[in-house]
Amino acid sequence: MSAPTGTITRTAPTGVEPSAPGPESRTAAILALARFEARELLLQIPVLAFLALYIGYVGWRMFFGDGSEDFPVLQDIDRSTQSTPMLLGIAVFVCVNRAVLRSRRQSTDQHFDILPMEPWRRTVAHVLSVLPMAAITAFVVGFEYTWAALKPGAVGHGSPAELVVGPLVVLLAGALGVLLARVIPVGFIAPPFVIGAFVLTTLVSALTQGTHWVSWLGPVVQDVGADPFPSDLLGRPAAWHALYLTGLTVLLLCLAVLVSGGRTRLVTSVTALALAATAAGVAGQSPGDPASLNAARTKASVSPQQEQTCVRHGRSTYCAFPEWTGRTADWAASVDRIQSRAGGSAGGERMTVRQRIDARYGLDSDAAIAPSTTPGTVTVGTRWGGNRLPEFAVGVASVLVAGDEKTAGEMCDARAVTIMWLALSTQPDPMTSLRNVRLDDSIEGSAVALAPTSPVSMSAQQTTVVRELLRQPHYSVAAKVKAHWTELTSPKTSTARVAELLGVPVGGKAAAADKGSGSCEE
Repeated sequence: MSAPTGTITRTAPTGVEPSAPGPESRTAAILALARFEARELLLQIPVLAFLALYIGYVGWRMFFGDGSEDFPVLQDIDRSTQSTPMLLGIAVFVCVNRAVLRSRRQSTDQHFDILPMEPWRRTVAHVLSVLPMAAITAFVVGFEYTWAALKPGAVGHGSPAELVVGPLVVLLAGALGVLLARVIPVGFIAPPFVIGAFVLTTLVSALTQGTHWVSWLGPVVQDVGADPFPSDLLGRPAAWHALYLTGLTVLLLCLAVLVSGGRTRLVTSVTALALAATAAGVAGQSPGDPASLNAARTKASVSPQQEQTCVRHGRSTYCAFPEWTGRTADWAASVDRIQSRAGGSAGGERMTVRQRIDARYGLDSDAAIAPSTTPGTVTVGTRWGGNRLPEFAVGVASVLVAGDEKTAGEMCDARAVTIMWLALSTQPDPMTSLRNVRLDDSIEGSAVALAPTSPVSMSAQQTTVVRELLRQPHYSVAAKVKAHWTELTSPKTSTARVAELLGVPVGGKAAAADKGSGSCEE
């Protein structure tokens, strides 16, 4: 007898239930979803665009700066890595928020009800998907800092707590985006939220007038404006701030998980721990500068010689804060080049180059340094490279010609020609240095030339003479400068006479305007 034809239906034995997924399979599912979402996040146009912008800007700053990047101060470099990742964080915030709301936009929420993964586990996976972006940020920050630290001109000490701020900002933005999607599951909520947050922070900053504890509630506090401080004078609660950001990131993650239904004992415990860490970070970073720090800053500003190490190079002495002693050789090379072209006793004068800062008003105050009244003493700042080189050269030449910085700042006569030629003829590109050292970036007309302390005033006629001198071979001008040094450094000598001594023709109109009275000439 043949077997009956038709469809055969197989049924499972009664009383047998499908086995529930174990902890390992649940963790594997979370990680698999996190990998998928991370890949999707990296392919989002806003993330790609801002990531390219971020890497491009960092690369441009590293390789195409103004020359000061060859002499980095590491306690400033670590802070400079913090603000740019905020742009990447905004893109991550928006795209992660949209990723969480993808199922709602595509009307597939109901399909998740038949999946073994609970909503709160999907929430954890979305936050974990931000980790690759934070890792990329950490790599860029580490590369930027290491590149600066390996340069021969690098000085100072960076802080790991400052360096982790950039990656933490990206993580914080991702966690906030997930939480916002769970609390307000509405499409396109992220862009208005970003705008509102920006307006709110601006208003709070204006109303509180930069109060210390309020400023440190933000993700990034740069404190820019002043020249670099020695590491022990910074007074930034960087470690407390890193703890605050870490605790806040974990707290936002836990809140998102709780909103999604993950009210387990582990989640509750981690939430309490994250809240405690956030509160501890806020408490640690809120106090202002202690009295001991203010006293140390005042001492370094008023009596730097008590904090400095002095090194002798040739005939002159160079005094610097301990972290800058390796830079004294660069200062000495600049001084020697200038003195080699000076005449009279200035060519062999024993000078003292002292590093000075004004740290009394904090990291965000660009306070001017008062000129020194000590004969033969030249001020040098904590920045070097770029325009700081010709500015320092102007300071050295001013002291050689006028005797001290205060007298040079009050000077307004033809000695400016000698000062500017001494300073700029030693530069690799004298005409570019002339433009860079003048306040209005010009090489014509009257202006002031910057120096570490008091600037040097230049009349239009003096500018013309200096410009013509810089176009001549320096060895031919140097011989005339040395031969007529006494007359060139006299306050009674007119600009027309200086031009005559140095072999520069002066037009009749300009010569008639020059009175040689020692007053500012226009």
